[in-house]
Amino acid sequence: MSTAEQESIDAARMAKKLNRQHMADKLFRFTTLGFALLVLAMLAAIIASLIYGAFPAFREFGFGFLTSTDWNPVTNKYGALNTIFGTVVTSIIALAIAIPVSFGIAIFLTELCPVWLKRPLGTAVELLAAIPSIIYGMWGLFVFAPVFSEYIQPFLAQTLGKLPIIGALFQGPAMGIGMLAAGVILSIMVIPFIASVMRDVFEVVPGVLKESAYGLGATTWEVVRNVVLPYTKIGVVGGVMLGLGRALGETMAVTFVIGNAHKISASLFNPGNSIASTLANEFAEASKDLHIASLISLGLVLFLITFIVLAIAKLLLIRLTRNEGART
Repeated sequence: MSTAEQESIDAARMAKKLNRQHMADKLFRFTTLGFALLVLAMLAAIIASLIYGAFPAFREFGFGFLTSTDWNPVTNKYGALNTIFGTVVTSIIALAIAIPVSFGIAIFLTELCPVWLKRPLGTAVELLAAIPSIIYGMWGLFVFAPVFSEYIQPFLAQTLGKLPIIGALFQGPAMGIGMLAAGVILSIMVIPFIASVMRDVFEVVPGVLKESAYGLGATTWEVVRNVVLPYTKIGVVGGVMLGLGRALGETMAVTFVIGNAHKISASLFNPGNSIASTLANEFAEASKDLHIASLISLGLVLFLITFIVLAIAKLLLIRLTRNEGART
């Protein structure tokens, strides 16, 4: 066989190989595109099913469903304001407690913790995220609530309850369950998520930046405030939003300790309700079509609240990224 014939055969083999690689690349591209479109299709199907199921309730009550405090299965009158209020308030309480605690845990693990303690302590924090929510709820009802009612609530009533503006939030009977108790349990649940994200983003800060700051005489707090936080603030915001998303949709733990009362009260000691706890308590026993539609409407409202929160978080992250680029 001549050299020209061999080169021709090699060229044909190479062309076939390139063609197979091109076809495989196209197949891979369309497969991944199909997976992405499948996620969008599932999301669209969920939204469509929620809208379809909630339509009878909105047809009966209109948008007044969102502002009404009525919830009476006997008279077939339903409103979402009580549950929206409980969902938002408990989530705010959870974040108010979880953010500073998570920040302290992340800073200690990355800047102050001894080497021998860093791994076991970090693993312990992450293991808290693996505990089922129903375990948190049972612990909150049988262990936390009695201690909370006997020691913490009376102390809050005697101190913060006497203040002129916020005092009304900490007045009322010390029952151990209620909005404040649900918020505290939620904070314990979201701390592992926020702390883990903060720790991971703090660890990506280049060591040379921190060493340079220490070399100039900066203290640990000054390094954290002027070096670590500006470098990682986008990741910190993302971790907080992750915790908020968990708090908004939590069901079983809140159901155990929130009190499950369809009312709005100025006191955080009083029982309340959330969207998730209402669905958990009533969906299995709902028999009337309007009752079921109202519960599905609550699910749609929770979906919209979560979507709005995540959208705001995304816009905030985009703005932070844009500001960093402009500053650079």
